[in-house]
Amino acid sequence: MAKAIDNWQMDSKTDITMTKNPDKNSSAYKGLYGYAKPHMWTFLAVFGCIILAIAADLLQPYLVKIAIDDHLMAGDRHAATLLAISAIYLLLSLGGFLFTYLQNNLLQYAGQSIVAAIRKQLFRHITKQSMSYFDRVPSGSLITHVSSDTESLNQFFSQVLLSVLRDGLTLVFIIVLMFKLDVTMTLYCLILLPIITLNAIAFRSYMRTTYQMARTNLSRLVAFVAENLAGMHIIQIFHQEKEQQKQFAERNQSYFRSNLREIRTNVLFNRSFDMLGNLSVAFVTWLGGNAVLGHSIQFGVLFAFITYIRQFFQPINNITQQWNTLQSATVSMNRIWGIFDTVPEVQDKDKPLDASDNEAVKGRVDFNGVKFAYKEGLPVIHHLDLHVQPGEMIGIVGTTGAGKSSLISLLCRFYDVLEGSVEIDGIDVRDLPQERLHRLVGLVQQEPYLYSGSIIDNVRLFDETVSREQVIDACRLVGADVLITGMKDGYETLLSERGSGLSAGERQLISFARIIVFKPRILILDEATANLDSHSEQLIQQALAVVSEGRTTLVIAHRLSTIMGADRIIVMRQGEIVEEGSHRELLAEGGYYEELYRHSQGQREGAGKHAG
Repeated sequence: MAKAIDNWQMDSKTDITMTKNPDKNSSAYKGLYGYAKPHMWTFLAVFGCIILAIAADLLQPYLVKIAIDDHLMAGDRHAATLLAISAIYLLLSLGGFLFTYLQNNLLQYAGQSIVAAIRKQLFRHITKQSMSYFDRVPSGSLITHVSSDTESLNQFFSQVLLSVLRDGLTLVFIIVLMFKLDVTMTLYCLILLPIITLNAIAFRSYMRTTYQMARTNLSRLVAFVAENLAGMHIIQIFHQEKEQQKQFAERNQSYFRSNLREIRTNVLFNRSFDMLGNLSVAFVTWLGGNAVLGHSIQFGVLFAFITYIRQFFQPINNITQQWNTLQSATVSMNRIWGIFDTVPEVQDKDKPLDASDNEAVKGRVDFNGVKFAYKEGLPVIHHLDLHVQPGEMIGIVGTTGAGKSSLISLLCRFYDVLEGSVEIDGIDVRDLPQERLHRLVGLVQQEPYLYSGSIIDNVRLFDETVSREQVIDACRLVGADVLITGMKDGYETLLSERGSGLSAGERQLISFARIIVFKPRILILDEATANLDSHSEQLIQQALAVVSEGRTTLVIAHRLSTIMGADRIIVMRQGEIVEEGSHRELLAEGGYYEELYRHSQGQREGAGKHAG
């Protein structure tokens, strides 16, 4: 749990660094521009709608000024003139509404399209990463990148970009109209700009600190909840509910306090702008009132000035309010493009070999002088040689950390060897396209992963080229048909995430049916019977006999009963093969395997006595 929280804290510290790194920011914005470029015409249309909407809104006070000075104050009592002005005012209001509606819809369309494309590419890029990447990066962090960070980009388009364009142009138009009305009063009003700027700068630094604090505390809270949900069975078994509730309350309280601080900061900032706006209105009223009384300006000009000065502060406030959103979007862009810049450690060659179809592959496996380490200087496999003949069943045993699963990961090419080579039919796996390799090698793990969807889709893994009849035949072969047809909806039964509701043995039978459907030439079972009761294990053994027929099979097992019938058993210890032979031969040697066997038999007898 502490590791996940540390990762979240590191993310938060990285966020602050990223916002201050102009090179990374520039690279991220260039990458974003590449996605935005196809929507340039839409953005131009948005820009046009913004200008028309602003013009419609800002011409309304000027129209009232004309009505007052040129007609009412001039003694014009013709109703037709005022009616015409009122009609124009109504058309401007409707025009402002229409163009604002269009600008928002067009911008949302472009923004959502860009974010959807980025999200799709991001998920595709993550799925192409090597296993070592997922060892380093916590899944919670990746979920945040795909969901929250892409949503921050959406806010960049829907809020930040819109505010910069609309509110920036509004400020320019207001100043132009104010100068047109009266140059002297406009210059007096512009004295307020340095005060507004200083106020914004003073609050900006404090607002950034409060925002980062709230984000960090939220990250800690999310990490804590995620790990507690994942380890809920441990919490309940060891009665840690109260302790975890206490820790959650502490983190929740920290987030609560930082949120309140952020809200207070925003309220103070907004109210300071309101106060400056009200003081400006009072100043313009006093200055303009004296000018009206002195007949130096007209009353309509004063009315328009007061209206514009009230509108003057709102765009500034809006732009400043988007500072946190801009920061968040910049951080998210950097994090997303940081993932895009990550190159998978395991990659296909420029011109990989393309082997023939599965049926032509014999299934010979050779580990030639293999050395491998997850971390530099800490090898887990030392110059290992292993040669498996086509169709041979090999059992691999050893204590935890012996290197069994690492051996399998190298064959699947989840990682690359440091020295030596892993070959299938004499071809180095590094020379094969990964997609092709993973069709040749089928893997059944200790905890098979089932997706939300029907049993049919879980067996064929959503591959529509696999027919329903093929799925049913595969399930019959492994003995899963009786189980499935006994369900209410049969093969259309919808499974929840990870196949909850099915026993471990039932989930394994479905994973064995996948092997039949996709017909790999090499089959790997990684502790596939470790969590099964004796009855389920017997069913799996029968299914194993079916799926392993004619295939090269490597079986990693803690339960030696699973591999006693193997053609050959490999005994591993500290990354090396220390013994090799059949079950009888290894027992006769009286070595390490015999010790493991006696230990497993003692466990079984102890379990039997305890059960009795």
